[in-house]
Amino acid sequence: MEDKELNEYSQRLAELRKDGVNLISSLKQENAAAKRNKLLSQEERANLISSNNAKIETAKGVAAQNKAEIAELVKKAVARNNELSKTEIARVNSEQNEIIANLKSGYEAKIAKIEEETLARKKQIVASYAGKTSAKDNEDCKEDLRVAEYEHKSALFDAKNKFTSSVDAAKAVKNQAYVDYVQKNRALRNGQTNFREDFTLSVQNYINKFKMSKFLLDNGLYLAILVFFIVCIILAPLSGSGNLLSLPNIFTILEQSSVRMFYALGVAGLILLAGTDLSVGRMVAMGAVVTGLILHPGQNIVTVFGLGPWDFTGTAMFIRLAMALFLSIFLCVAFSAFAGVFSAKLKIHPFISTLATQLIIYGLLFFGTSGTPVGSIDSHVKDMIGGRWVLGTLGGDLITFPKLIIPAVIAIAAAWFIWNKTTFGKNMYAVGGNAEAASVSGISVFWVTMGVFIMAGVFYGCGAFLEAFKANASAGTGQGYELDAIAACVVGGISFNGGIGKIGGAVIGVIIFTSLTYCLTFLGIDTNLQFVFKGLIIIAAVALDSVKYLKRK
Repeated sequence: MEDKELNEYSQRLAELRKDGVNLISSLKQENAAAKRNKLLSQEERANLISSNNAKIETAKGVAAQNKAEIAELVKKAVARNNELSKTEIARVNSEQNEIIANLKSGYEAKIAKIEEETLARKKQIVASYAGKTSAKDNEDCKEDLRVAEYEHKSALFDAKNKFTSSVDAAKAVKNQAYVDYVQKNRALRNGQTNFREDFTLSVQNYINKFKMSKFLLDNGLYLAILVFFIVCIILAPLSGSGNLLSLPNIFTILEQSSVRMFYALGVAGLILLAGTDLSVGRMVAMGAVVTGLILHPGQNIVTVFGLGPWDFTGTAMFIRLAMALFLSIFLCVAFSAFAGVFSAKLKIHPFISTLATQLIIYGLLFFGTSGTPVGSIDSHVKDMIGGRWVLGTLGGDLITFPKLIIPAVIAIAAAWFIWNKTTFGKNMYAVGGNAEAASVSGISVFWVTMGVFIMAGVFYGCGAFLEAFKANASAGTGQGYELDAIAACVVGGISFNGGIGKIGGAVIGVIIFTSLTYCLTFLGIDTNLQFVFKGLIIIAAVALDSVKYLKRK
């Protein structure tokens, strides 16, 4: 799309920016390159940067002098481009919509012709075998009909593929018209984006690529769960249970999700490597028992391997908290790394190595403590870390904010940063997707695997520390937590096939499972029946994941 007026604006803007903002950007890039250039001596580097800095100051003056004129020209140029692009986009859309309509009519005619030809051929085959009654003739007739049906399906498949490809190409042309418009405006603004344009472009891309079958495959489970929650919300007042969708209930669900979030974040890394972790529950018990012993208000009656009784009240509370957190993390990391060595070095599947770790911890805990609960922790500390802040009243309800949500949010942010913004995170995806290819590309599969196990141990340790603030810890604490954590990750879209998944998925999975349990309990559903609902969701999530994996293959 050429326009004399728009070209004049573009040329004038280029002239005004040449010795101003564009020169500043170029010189700054040159300075950054000089700092990285090891071939330059320290003196040469300093002289070059000093010279460039002087030029930058001059360029800043030019940029300031031309700023007002540039702003005015940009405004006029963007308005002109908007005017021209509106007409061009409308023309392209009309043209491509006509092409798509013709493609549809042609496709329908093609399908009708294929059906007609197939029916005629089948009649011809049947007629050719009329009067022939031998077993061989009957078998040959069936075989010819099978071939005709196979060719019929192949012709339909080819016609649909050709039609779909042609329609996608027409949609891509429509989308490109808008992309060209947005890119031209960005160029006129010297690379600056516009929220409205970017949002509209995202919507356009989504609409053009939208396929109902893919949408249902990716989101069908979430839609079903959403319907379930809507039904629960409607049924709750009718059954006399009260309003399920109230702020206190929402905060309670988030509080119950908070500690379990740590376990899901730990397991998520192992599932990303196409593994799993069956030792989570026992790690939780181990860290919670240690925390309970250290933070108990007075002498604890529990002995550990015959040592005790324990009394840490003479130690400052800050030191006790630090000691409890450190030991919880240290022990969880130690046992997690123990399992990791066997998986990373000997290629033993994490299912086996973590199962062995689970049994070891289970035996040590019950033998060491005789299964006796360690008792409650200091009430002041329990309220300080695991209590609630009073926000006020709303509709006659006292609104309190759970403090455990804060460490959960911090853990989510840390996990997201590691997965998405670090080299280690990228290596996790590479090893999970294809360990052999990752190894060939120079990634240490051993250390990535060990790093994931150690990271999981850190999350388990933090979660186990906070678990002690919820209830009296014992060797039986955390029973079944590993299954809930694994299920939450799978429901959240972290694939057991490895290399696919996001931290956000694990977070959503935890909230979904916690909400499910809470809703069923709120409605008075028997605890045993809740396992049925959980089981159905898990098998549905894994089935959908398998279907998506087979489609990718």
